[in-house]
Amino acid sequence: MRSRTRTTIKNVVKALNTGDSDSAKAAYQAMVPQVDRLVGKGLLHKNTAARYKSRLNARVRSLAS
Repeated sequence: MRSRTRTTIKNVVKALNTGDSDSAKAAYQAMVPQVDRLVGKGLLHKNTAARYKSRLNARVRSLAS
């Protein structure tokens, strides 16, 4: 599960680097439940998950505008 989550995070970063806001939004929306699932299972600290989501969401929003 941790590997799958890291892959989804990398997918968001790749989409951000290409500059495609639609794919970045889709990748971000796919990443959030994965990260939350790890928090629920105790594999990731909740503040770490919040930091990942916050930073990536800020980048996705800045790309869209």
